[in-house]
Amino acid sequence: MAASTPKQLLTDLKAGRFHPVYFFYGPEAYRVSQAEKYLARQFLPDRQIATNFRHLDGRTTKCVDLLAELASFPMLGERQVWAVSSFQRYQPDEIARVLAILQPPDPNRIVIFTSPPDWDPKPRKSKKDAEFLKRMADVAEVVFFARLTLAEASAAISRKLTAASMSIDPAALQMLVGLVSGDSGALESEVNKLIDYKGSGGTVTTDDVGRLASGHEIFDAFQLADEVIAGDRSRVLAMVRRFLAEGQTATGLLYFLGRHFIEVYLFKQGRPMDPSRRWLAPKFREQAARFRADQLEKILLMIADADVELRGGRVLPGIVLDRLMLQLIAP
Repeated sequence: MAASTPKQLLTDLKAGRFHPVYFFYGPEAYRVSQAEKYLARQFLPDRQIATNFRHLDGRTTKCVDLLAELASFPMLGERQVWAVSSFQRYQPDEIARVLAILQPPDPNRIVIFTSPPDWDPKPRKSKKDAEFLKRMADVAEVVFFARLTLAEASAAISRKLTAASMSIDPAALQMLVGLVSGDSGALESEVNKLIDYKGSGGTVTTDDVGRLASGHEIFDAFQLADEVIAGDRSRVLAMVRRFLAEGQTATGLLYFLGRHFIEVYLFKQGRPMDPSRRWLAPKFREQAARFRADQLEKILLMIADADVELRGGRVLPGIVLDRLMLQLIAP
């Protein structure tokens, strides 16, 4: 039961090949939403988009109301597209009734069923959901929307910036690809921010990404850890002061630094990484090689002690952080 891909879906739609029933699922909510709109635009004449493209939410629409919607037919043979989200929430007998009303297929009607991005139909997660997916595969064109690969995200960023007459440094591209973590919605948002900030003809740098992109604290932690490893006290202290001046809170900085060293420690112990963060493996490998396990354990205890002191409120945050940085340089 192999699902189709967004690429195959695009090929079919451009060729005018439509299915009466679709089921879209996967972790990429943005791509699912875009695919729904594109399918509707390809199937419906422009003048019918506003009136003949209907959205229904399975979480709030009763089955009887959904059946009533799908039982209605447009006048004069006009085409119709329905998009029904969270379809898996209905009971098996309700799902059977909905699918039955779609038979026989009507060439003027398309129904797109979708499930939310966190829906996981693997048998080990839910037997009911696995059976639901099998049932959908029997009656619908099933399309799985996976997150973008590193190569796909890199190409998409480059295309979008090129279209805006902009370029991006290789290091900045790698940083931005990591930050969006395969999420095409995040990619669109972050690249648009960079386009608005730099403007036509600009070149995006790592400083631009760090200044504008959401999630840049990941790289702040890596950079700070690199300087701690290098042992340059003045650079480490200057970096901490810069982070605070840029609006990073002391507790927030400790949180990201603590999480970072936990991940370095777990990587050194051979623990598997979260799939969404595997792109960081080379950096973790490089930093983990510079510490013994007992040194990392000591660092984690220091950060925990600093966090307790910071939350106690008896010592100024800057002093707590300066003291911690000096301790970390020689664990």
